[in-house]
Amino acid sequence: MNRPADFNSPEGIAWIASRAVTALAALVLVVAIMNSFVVIAPGNTGVLFNIWTGSLRSVGQGMAFRIPWITKVQSYPTALRTYTMVARSGEGSSEGDDSIDLPTREGQHIRQDISVTYNTSEEEAAKVFREFRGADIEDIESTFIRRTIITMAQNAAGQMSLSEIISSQRNSLQDAIQGTLATELDKRGFHLDKVNLGASHLPAAIEAQMQQKMAAQQQAQQAEYELQKQQTLAKAAVAQAEGEAQSTLVKAKAQAEGNRLLEQSLTTNLVQYKAIEKWNGTMPEVTGGATPFIDLRVKKTTE
Repeated sequence: MNRPADFNSPEGIAWIASRAVTALAALVLVVAIMNSFVVIAPGNTGVLFNIWTGSLRSVGQGMAFRIPWITKVQSYPTALRTYTMVARSGEGSSEGDDSIDLPTREGQHIRQDISVTYNTSEEEAAKVFREFRGADIEDIESTFIRRTIITMAQNAAGQMSLSEIISSQRNSLQDAIQGTLATELDKRGFHLDKVNLGASHLPAAIEAQMQQKMAAQQQAQQAEYELQKQQTLAKAAVAQAEGEAQSTLVKAKAQAEGNRLLEQSLTTNLVQYKAIEKWNGTMPEVTGGATPFIDLRVKKTTE
């Protein structure tokens, strides 16, 4: 159709209408072509949902074809994804103090940092889509995953004492949460990789009680050490005294045995022989025997 001279004439109006329809058709065609392809980001699986037939189809990362305005596309993570709830602002999945409240067996409460690493698979992605009616992963995290983490953690912590949660049974608590959480996520098409317990945040009153208890334990340990030290020193002193006494006894026994042997060896003949052996040829000035000692020097002086 040639361009009319008068656009207000019926021919002009028809010409304008035909051009508008042609432009609109071209625009629709361009938009349709552009929407016929969708790019699935690396580390994700795409789920294509046909709103006419209700069919679902999973596709891997890369470019995928879809029918414009009829096929809905949603992506879910096959690479590991971590959802974190911590007290420090800016580090968790939500702003502010996002640590979870854990009850203890005694009825006390602490705040606990926790992170959960999970993903899905290309085979399970369609199940995730059906379970959550095509919701995106951020919505699923902020509702189902968040609530399930909190519930499983609180159920497990409620069976333990405060000291067990923050020290002796911490690994057991983590394993208990991981076991029950894995079951719940698996029901919805997710795979749990790891649960990590971070810092535990105690209320000020409980913190003061714990410090007092630790100080008392340290004092008791120091007292026990001092007692053991004194006991060890006392045992060493007893052992030394027993050793010295044993040495003295051995020496006394040896001396007594020597005296006994010496006494047995001192016969009359031997004594006389030893006397003769020591005599220098001078008559003794003092002698004794059966009679009292007589000083012969007096007699010699008289003479």
